[in-house]
Amino acid sequence: MPSTFRAVAVFRAVAVCLSALALVAVLTPAAAALPLPFPAAGGGPLVTEGVAVEGPLVNNLTPPPLK
Repeated sequence: MPSTFRAVAVFRAVAVCLSALALVAVLTPAAAALPLPFPAAGGGPLVTEGVAVEGPLVNNLTPPPLK
């Protein structure tokens, strides 16, 4: 009898793994498997706007004076 229980457990484990694989295969879009396109060869900047370095966010790092 224990061998039948083991066979059923193995069958269930295989069924669960195959179901999970099928679910992942269906939910993964086809575009995700394609490689990302390279930018056109022109040597331009990768980021054209929205980046500005103005300085540190914290200007005063000294503790307040004791009274």
